[in-house]
Amino acid sequence: MKISVVYHSETGNTAKMADCIVQGLLSVEGIEAKAFSLDNVDKDFAKASQALILGTPVYGGSFSGKIKMWMETELGGLQAGGKLAGAFATANFIHGGADVAIQAILAHFMVHGMLIYSSGVAKGQPFIHFGPVAIGSDLPSFEELFKIYGQRMAEKAKELF
Repeated sequence: MKISVVYHSETGNTAKMADCIVQGLLSVEGIEAKAFSLDNVDKDFAKASQALILGTPVYGGSFSGKIKMWMETELGGLQAGGKLAGAFATANFIHGGADVAIQAILAHFMVHGMLIYSSGVAKGQPFIHFGPVAIGSDLPSFEELFKIYGQRMAEKAKELF
């Protein structure tokens, strides 16, 4: 089963957290997962994926303009409807808009008919309501959270597909 993680990263922070998610995804047997920057998406792999996780840095309290453009121009071509979907964000400071960015991505996914999942409180601690958020000045302390998120997304994908 394939899962794609697509992200926009200018400083490398979002890319690092995408790699942590992939590590979590790959911890589940039977999962083939890859991370792609917006500029390097393997469209064949992403189209064949049963799940898509999208990551953004937070700019101006929401997702980046490059993420918006990608969702508007590329997402539909990946046959997104029916795929499992999730989102994550990296921010410079807490309360900077990461939840808003994630929710906006998830809303866009719903328009495409994707199945939203984050695990919420269903899996217990750590609670991940909308998607994981990492603060750039302390990325290492968020790595385990992002790996757990990846594992949970892989488990849900296997359950559904």
